[in-house]
Amino acid sequence: MQLTRYSDYALRVMLYLAARDDRLCSIAEIAAAYGISHNHLMKVLHDLGRAGYVASVRGRSGGFRLARPAAQIRIGALLRHTEEDFDLADCPSCVLSGGCGLASVLDEAMAAFFAVLDSCTLADLMARRSGFRHLILSLERARPLAPGPAP
Repeated sequence: MQLTRYSDYALRVMLYLAARDDRLCSIAEIAAAYGISHNHLMKVLHDLGRAGYVASVRGRSGGFRLARPAAQIRIGALLRHTEEDFDLADCPSCVLSGGCGLASVLDEAMAAFFAVLDSCTLADLMARRSGFRHLILSLERARPLAPGPAP
């Protein structure tokens, strides 16, 4: 299984905002830090905002921040929100689906996968590696700020 680029970007945004919980962050700075598309991040942040994961502040000195503490954001719930499909195989359309038993094994594997992700919060990811916050902060210094769209 491979996560979509959308989920990848959503996780990166959430990690970035968790590392920068002391201030608001702009789309331009997050895009520059990761070297990814400003337009893609706008879509991701808009969706995460509608889902209650991030909060936005409008205006010249506005930006984004986590909508709730990182310890309250479960990685499993976040991925369930960002991913459309977790079918590991197309069992319903298979001629063997009535009797092979693979579907039940894959369902069990997916349940184990989510049991791990549901036990992990955004705060847990931040604490998992002692230098992770420093790594996120160093991304800001390593990449020049990409110009945003004209107002």
